[in-house]
Amino acid sequence: MSTTKPFLKHQYRGSLTVTVDILQACMHAGIEGILISKISQKANLSYNAVVENCKKLIDADLVKSVRNKRNYVFMITEKGIKLLREFQKFQDMIKEVNIRY
Repeated sequence: MSTTKPFLKHQYRGSLTVTVDILQACMHAGIEGILISKISQKANLSYNAVVENCKKLIDADLVKSVRNKRNYVFMITEKGIKLLREFQKFQDMIKEVNIRY
């Protein structure tokens, strides 16, 4: 008798979910900002994936980058906070109607 576990279907995050994870990491860091390596850990993404996504978020004015001595720290902007709040409202509405996205 075999005791192998059935293969679980991997669920990959879409770009919107990755964006929200990065914004949440920046939001939780507060006004001090957060390093790329910490975003990588909190969002469970590779360093390179975070760098690429942060560039896009900076271009969209959702995140800003500030030089702090030797490092760059990332902070969420007002526009990013607004997007994050709207997304959370969307998630709440989706849960109410029991739709999976």
